[in-house]
Amino acid sequence: MNTANKLTMLRVILIPAFLAVLYIGFEGNQYVALAIFAIASLTDFADGWIARNRDQVTDFGKFMDPLADKVLVVAALLWFTQQGLMPAWAVLIVIIREFAVTALRLVAVDKGRVIAAGTSGKIKTASTMACIILMFLPVPQLLIHICVGIIVLVTLYSGVEYFVKNKELLNWTK
Repeated sequence: MNTANKLTMLRVILIPAFLAVLYIGFEGNQYVALAIFAIASLTDFADGWIARNRDQVTDFGKFMDPLADKVLVVAALLWFTQQGLMPAWAVLIVIIREFAVTALRLVAVDKGRVIAAGTSGKIKTASTMACIILMFLPVPQLLIHICVGIIVLVTLYSGVEYFVKNKELLNWTK
C-alpha cells in the first residue's frame, strides 16, 4: 500500500476514534476530538498532494478518499446538530449535495467520462473542515452561525457548479 493510501486509511481509522471520543464524554473530550478531526483533515490534504505529486493515484484512493472525507464531515455535522449548534436542514443540504454529485459522477462514468474534483469542491471541503474546527472551539454564537452559513453556501455553490458544468450529461428527455 502506497503512502497516499496509508494516509487515507489512517483517516478512515480516525473517524470511529473521533466519534468515540465525542460520545464518551470525559473532561476535555471536545478538544481531543478536535485534535483527531484536525489530524484527519490534514491527512486529506496530504494524501491528495502525495498521490498527485508522486504519481500514487490508485483506484482505492479514488474511491476511499472522497468517501472518508464525506463520512468524517457528516459525522462532525451530525454531532453539532445533536448539540444544538447546527440546524438539521443545513446538514441535509450537505448530504443531498454529496449524493447528487456522486450520482452525477456515476452518470458520467456510464457515459465514459470522469468528473474530477473541481476547485469549488476543494474550496468547499477546505472551508467546511476549517469551519468545523472553529465550531469545536469556544467561540461566540455569531461565529458558529457564520460558519453554518459558509458551509451551506459553499456546499450549494459547488453542487450547482458541478451540475452546470456537466449539464450535457443530464439529458432529461431520454
